[in-house]
Amino acid sequence: MNKTGFGFLRLPKKDKNIKDSYDWEEINKMVDSFMELGGKYFDTCYTYLNGYSEYGIRECVTKRKDRDTFILADKLPGYNCKCYEDCRKFFDEELERCGVTYFDVYMLHWLNQENYNTAEKYDQFRFLREVKESEEAKQIGFSYHDSASLLDEILTKHPEVDVVQLQINYLDWDTAGIESRKCYETCVKHGKKVIVMEPIKGGTLASLPEEAESLLKSVHPEWTSASWALRFVQSLPEVIVCLSGMSSVEQVEENMCQFDVLTESDIEYLWNVRDIIERNTAVPCTGCRYCVDHCPMNIRIPDYFKMFNELSRYPNEGWKIKPAYGQAAKGYSKASDCISCGACESHCPQNIKIPEQMKSVAEKLG
Repeated sequence: MNKTGFGFLRLPKKDKNIKDSYDWEEINKMVDSFMELGGKYFDTCYTYLNGYSEYGIRECVTKRKDRDTFILADKLPGYNCKCYEDCRKFFDEELERCGVTYFDVYMLHWLNQENYNTAEKYDQFRFLREVKESEEAKQIGFSYHDSASLLDEILTKHPEVDVVQLQINYLDWDTAGIESRKCYETCVKHGKKVIVMEPIKGGTLASLPEEAESLLKSVHPEWTSASWALRFVQSLPEVIVCLSGMSSVEQVEENMCQFDVLTESDIEYLWNVRDIIERNTAVPCTGCRYCVDHCPMNIRIPDYFKMFNELSRYPNEGWKIKPAYGQAAKGYSKASDCISCGACESHCPQNIKIPEQMKSVAEKLG
């Protein structure tokens, strides 16, 4: 069993300090390896990587592979629409950017209460139905970041959707902020197939505290921490695709191995690991960087959170973490420069109180 899809979001760069220096040659190798190992599903969005994600799909996939050999999913940035006609404008631009004439899966991006209100205001679900009827999209749906109760309301009103993309991983399975389990069960209730995003929670579940790592190795020494996380979501029967934002050929090869369904005993070990992680994680940031694009002060929020979490796990290593923070802040604003405008917070899929946490980061690292 392997349900891995290639999310074009965390692509490798030639220089991580240069914003748009994507390593297209390396990405070509990743795409080739992914497809040679049986992968077909690619996921992108209008706003990913400031448009470079869709550009990468065209250059690394569409131009190099026959159209019937891969499955492509894209998403409408409905939150940027100011009228119904904007839906067609963005859709046509996405087709051109990706170099295709149709999408296999087309979704509304990032539905939460605010964006759902916008979708209803501009009749965006009607647009989804129209592109499916015209065969410009084979399946339709939406990616989702909100409560299970709102999801139930949306699916009750819009049974026409085929799929829902959810954030699911064992760390978020029962959290109040994400409600992975409840959202998954809501989709099952409505007969909808599920596409999973953040199965490794932005890499969090690939690099575990030593105690958690040792626990998993004692059970299956040959399994990596990341493969445990992937096995968890791929064991869910209504999950059809498990997206991974891969950034190297090695990650592609690891994620494309065959997975067995986890046993109940295996899952119990994951609950123990979850407890360990929660004790050692100060801020549940996945590094998606949506916040960075909306920060007027140009603060490297995810990078600072990563260092803050490291210092929380290893308080005796401040002597090397704090200087690293100083280096990371060169050319950018520090955490202490946060003006608490909240622009970042409204774009955080994890519902992190970012301005509040920035104060803690400034206190600990500044």
